[in-house]
Amino acid sequence: MNAHPKISFASVVKTAILGCVLAILILNNANAAPCFDNPQSAYEYLLSQENAKTQAREQYTMNINRASEGELVSLNGIGSSKAQAIILYREMFGNFKTVDELAKVKGIGAKTVEKNRGRLSVQD
Repeated sequence: MNAHPKISFASVVKTAILGCVLAILILNNANAAPCFDNPQSAYEYLLSQENAKTQAREQYTMNINRASEGELVSLNGIGSSKAQAIILYREMFGNFKTVDELAKVKGIGAKTVEKNRGRLSVQD
């Protein structure tokens, strides 16, 4: 008699699948938002999360010579059409030499440049 039980291929596959499902469930719950006992706590949590995202976005410096449309629309006063205009200007006239040159793009004025100056660069 053999003291070791026979392990079938099917049981190994079932165990592997179960392990994968458990790992996915555990990883998904790791990013879950906490539960709150009252609406005020939930509201304060959401505000803190939004403030953290805003601060991170405002600290990010963007190279306007390499930025994509998606990155450009994160700037204050820049929507999709202005972002596309920036990219078109860049393709037609070459890289911006200074941040102030951004005001030469149709629809973008000096005020928009000033609002975003701290986040803009022309070099990596």
